[in-house]
Amino acid sequence: MNTTSILGCAIRGTVGLAAFVVAVAVVGRGSVAIAQAASQFTWGPCPETPTPIPELETARCSQLTVPENRSRPTGRTISLSVAIIPAASPQPKPDPIVWLAGGPGDDAVLEIPLALKPNDIRSDLNRDRDVIFMSQRGTFTAQPRLTCPEVDRFPAETLDQPYDAPETGRAFAKATAECRRRLKALGVDLSAYNTIESANDLADLRIALGIDEWNIYGISYGTDHALTYMRMHPQGIRAVGIDGIFPPPLAGGVAAWTSAGEGINAVFRACSEQTPCRERYGDLGATFRRLVEHFERHPRTVQVSTGQGIEPHFIVPDVPEPVNVMISGGMLVQWVVSPGTHLAAKVPAAIDALAHGDATPIAASWAAPKLSPTSIGILGNGLYYGVSCGEWVPYESEESVIAAGRRAFPTFPVSVHKNAPNLQFMRSNCAVWHVPPVSRAIRDITASSIPTLVISAQYDAQTAPSFGPLVAQTLTHATVVEIPNVAHVAFGSPSPAANACAHSLVRDFIEVLNGVDTSCTTRVPPTDFEITPR
Repeated sequence: MNTTSILGCAIRGTVGLAAFVVAVAVVGRGSVAIAQAASQFTWGPCPETPTPIPELETARCSQLTVPENRSRPTGRTISLSVAIIPAASPQPKPDPIVWLAGGPGDDAVLEIPLALKPNDIRSDLNRDRDVIFMSQRGTFTAQPRLTCPEVDRFPAETLDQPYDAPETGRAFAKATAECRRRLKALGVDLSAYNTIESANDLADLRIALGIDEWNIYGISYGTDHALTYMRMHPQGIRAVGIDGIFPPPLAGGVAAWTSAGEGINAVFRACSEQTPCRERYGDLGATFRRLVEHFERHPRTVQVSTGQGIEPHFIVPDVPEPVNVMISGGMLVQWVVSPGTHLAAKVPAAIDALAHGDATPIAASWAAPKLSPTSIGILGNGLYYGVSCGEWVPYESEESVIAAGRRAFPTFPVSVHKNAPNLQFMRSNCAVWHVPPVSRAIRDITASSIPTLVISAQYDAQTAPSFGPLVAQTLTHATVVEIPNVAHVAFGSPSPAANACAHSLVRDFIEVLNGVDTSCTTRVPPTDFEITPR
């Protein structure tokens, strides 16, 4: 189905959503509006993006207007950008693919390059199907845009502070509170930005486009979104692909520690299984644990600058050089989780360098992404906090998070265990964000017979490899695959072989549904670990 065929479906199709009380179709490049008391779908220009996205030049774009809070249907409305990338085939299939972004807070429209042109090699995800990208509520191309530049600047501003010290947490909470005050002053209902409302937005979009069946592909948090959507709105879903699984029942700090333990130790095991790596670096896991414990007790500040692993374009304006970076135990754990596992080949050498007094490799790779000006004002923090504070924090205790950290890394001090990776000071931030808990049903297990491709990655320290088989236990038509030697979200892996494998699996699965050939996983080469001179 190309964009013309989707437009035709919206014109010719039957509107089946009971809440839509008026249906109006206008033929041509003007608008196709399907109106509810507070819902409307209108074709129009594609959204502006921080950097140009060439694929938008041939896309058909629109806005879906929905109630901000469906419990208040006559209240405020919000609009979500929709970009439909046409199929390359002149005879496209009638069931498009819908891309669900990660985060929470990433914008699907901004992930078009990842979906369609990974590693500068054009993907064939849209070979014979249209691919639909809709900005999740609160994200960059949606209105309102719930970004928090004050929060985005926090990592760069606190590079020289202890990662998990109370004063760092207070500074983080202050930045969060400033953003909350600003958004509340604009009249935003912060409690309405969550996965349940986003699943309802997807259901509205399918009806608005008049699509009988479509396919869903979600990455990272998008897998949580996909599993919730499957549970709430199974009608109209032909097939689902999920990559980097975040199971709704486990999402939060407990899941983060489970993931960190599996992904980090998978890298260390891979090194130990290669003779050159094992002989050069010894028991890497033991070295790492010793360093975490040492630097949590005795943090160390080092200086890095452009030319030491930080490119000039990374430096945020008003951040002077050289940059002071504090090495602490909590920081080392987060560094190995990300960016470390994504740079797995360099992890043993960097840990060994730190063990011998050279902190530059770790400090530079830690600081660089935080000093990038392009990271400011992009993430939909309002959605991130809406999900983490409404769906995760209320349903797990601080004690359960600490216990999960202890299971993953028994020797680490409690100051490290309190801050689950990727969720730094989440509990104190949620205290100031102050939104009510989402219905406990958000944590329900998804049981479904919808054909589902479940992809995990061996080095995934953000969404554990074991989460794939776990969610598949209640998906009766699941194909479960683990792609070796790569980190979180295999579909975007820098490894050409792993990337090609993930893309072929997704393409073939959506075509045949069951019995897809998974043998490409055996052809992903082992990690070529960097071996430094002694």
